[in-house]
Amino acid sequence: MAKIIVVEDDTEIREALVDVLVHEKHTVDALGDGADAWESLQRFQYDLVILDWGLPGLDGLEVLKRFRGNGGGTPVLFLTGRNTVDEKLTGLDSGADDYLPKPYDMREFRARVSALLRRPKELTSDIIRWSDIELDGKAFRCLRRGEEIRLLPKEFALLDFLIRNRNLVFTPDQLVDKLWAGDAEVSVDAIRQCVKRLRTKIDVSDRPSYITTVVGVGYKVESE
Repeated sequence: MAKIIVVEDDTEIREALVDVLVHEKHTVDALGDGADAWESLQRFQYDLVILDWGLPGLDGLEVLKRFRGNGGGTPVLFLTGRNTVDEKLTGLDSGADDYLPKPYDMREFRARVSALLRRPKELTSDIIRWSDIELDGKAFRCLRRGEEIRLLPKEFALLDFLIRNRNLVFTPDQLVDKLWAGDAEVSVDAIRQCVKRLRTKIDVSDRPSYITTVVGVGYKVESE
């Protein structure tokens, strides 16, 4: 089961897409406005973005450019009636992972969705570098400016997740669901305590915290 956002201004098409995805046991957020979609993409993490080109508020191409420009790595499937070669290349060059022109068969739509969800995610890579932090998932090691910082497993997992999904804001509940679903020992308060311990270990005095608190919402790590 994946969490998917569908952004399509045609109500009938949007509802049809949602029906197919829900039937496949996915969780779906459905929107019809590009500006609303951009706001959701900044606040929440998705496993797949399904995006129409012609949208009110912000068009799909602008949403895509902003999303990629802010570090969004989630696969994006473009659905649009614009099907010339130049338009396809524009969409793909702007960061789309796949392009499905209208009209399309729902069987092909399901196949494209399944293929994108099967793609290896960035989370599978062993080493990530951000600012002066380096995380080695294979060796389970955190370095800041070359100096090792010893982190507990949940601290490491939280920092790794936030860095890989930088610029996206996650509520404590979302972090529990994403990182430790089914772990009865992890609560919303445990997430807050984990963030507090992380800051104590990795932050540098007289510098802003690596982990930003978005008041009333949750936490994020920003691009450098």
